[in-house]
Amino acid sequence: MTVRRSAAALATTAVLLGAAAPVAVAAPSPSPSAELPAGLYGTTDPTYDGVWRQSLAFLAQKIEYVTPSTQAVEWLADQQCDSGAFTSYRADASKPCDASTVMDTNATAVAVQALVEINQRREDANNGADWLKSVQNEDGGWGYNPGSPSDANSTSIVIGALARTGVPVNELTTADGSTPYTALQSLAIPCGDEDGGAFAYQPGKKGELTANPDATAASVLGLMGKGIASGTSNAVKDPSCTKGDDLSPEQTAQNGSFFLADTLKKSPYLEQAPMPGAEDTEPQPDYGNTADAVVALAASGHTDKAEASVAWLQKNATGWAKQGGPAATAQLILAAHATGADARSFGGVDLVKQLNTMGPSPAATALPSPTPTGPQPSSGTDSDDSGLSLGWLIGIGLLAGTGIGFLLSMRRKKQQP
Repeated sequence: MTVRRSAAALATTAVLLGAAAPVAVAAPSPSPSAELPAGLYGTTDPTYDGVWRQSLAFLAQKIEYVTPSTQAVEWLADQQCDSGAFTSYRADASKPCDASTVMDTNATAVAVQALVEINQRREDANNGADWLKSVQNEDGGWGYNPGSPSDANSTSIVIGALARTGVPVNELTTADGSTPYTALQSLAIPCGDEDGGAFAYQPGKKGELTANPDATAASVLGLMGKGIASGTSNAVKDPSCTKGDDLSPEQTAQNGSFFLADTLKKSPYLEQAPMPGAEDTEPQPDYGNTADAVVALAASGHTDKAEASVAWLQKNATGWAKQGGPAATAQLILAAHATGADARSFGGVDLVKQLNTMGPSPAATALPSPTPTGPQPSSGTDSDDSGLSLGWLIGIGLLAGTGIGFLLSMRRKKQQP
C-alpha cells in the first residue's frame, strides 16, 4: 500500500491491534478539523488520499453494478488541474493549479481508471492520460511525482491507466529505447536468487533489489497491462520462475505470481512490520497487501493459489475495512470480484452496502443477475484486460511532531520491508 493509504490507515491499525500492540502516542483523530466536501467519500482528513479513495470507491462500485452519484463524480472531476493532472487533494478546487501545486502520478492514474470504468467524463480521463505520457521518465517508468525516480507501484498504476484509455503502452519508447515494461522488468529479482521472481519498489543506494510484496503485486498487473479493477484470467499452469535475460513482460509477470503464490503458501496473509512503539515486536497481518496479492494472482490466472487468502480475508479483514473507510472497503470488494467471491456477503458483511454508505447516495444500484457463484465479468469493466498494503510509517510520534513536512517527504517513497 502506498503511503497515501498508509496515512489513512494508521488509526485503523491501532484500533484493530488494541492492547496487543499499543503505540507510543495516541493515533491521529479520524475526524478532520475542517468540514468535508459533500461529494467526497469517507470522513477522515482527505489531504493525502482524497482522490485515491474516491477513485477506488468508484472502481469497486462499478464492478458491483452501482452507479456513483453525479455529485460524487463532479467532485472528482473538479479536482483535476487544467494540465490534466490530479493532486492528492485540493481543498479549494476553484483556485487554479500553479507551479507550486504538487502533481501526483498515482492520484492521476487511479482517477483516470475510475472515470473510464464508470464511463463518465471520458475527455477528462484522456487529458489525464496525456499528462501522464508527458511526464514519463527517461528509464521508461514513472515516479510518485513528476521528475522523481521511477518506482514499481507508480509505473504499474500508470500503465493500467494508459491501457484503459487505449494507449499502446509498448510504443511509449524513450530516447534510449526504454519502455514502461522494461522499467518494471529492471526491478525484478532474477529467478534462482533469493526471493527470485519478486520485485523491488526501487533499487537501493548500491543498486540492490529488495523483495517488496506490494510492489510485486502491482508489477504483475502492470506487466500484464491491467488496471486495478481486474477480474480473473483463464487458468494457466502452476506459476513457475523462468530464468533468462530476455523475458517477455508476461513471463516476468508470471515470475512475480510465482513469488506471491510461494509466499502465501507458507501463510495465507502477508505481513507488515510492527507499528513504532508497539510492545509486540512481531510482524502483523497486512490486510491491504494481502488483498492486492489476491487480485494479482487471479488476474494472472492463479485464482486457486489465492483461495486460502480470500478465506482468511473473509474471516479477519472486515473489521479492518470498516475502520479503514472507502479505500479499504474497496480493496476487499476488488479482491472478492477477482476471485468470484460474493462482496455482498463477505465474511457475513455486505461490503457493497457498506461502501455505498460512506459517500453520497448512488445514482443507481442493481444486483447482478444471476448472483455470481464464480468469476463474473462486470458491466463496463474488462475482466480479462483490465491494487495496494500498509507499510509501516516511521513513528506516529514523529508524525505528530513534524506534521505536514514529514508526510510530504514520506509520501514520495514507499517503505521497503
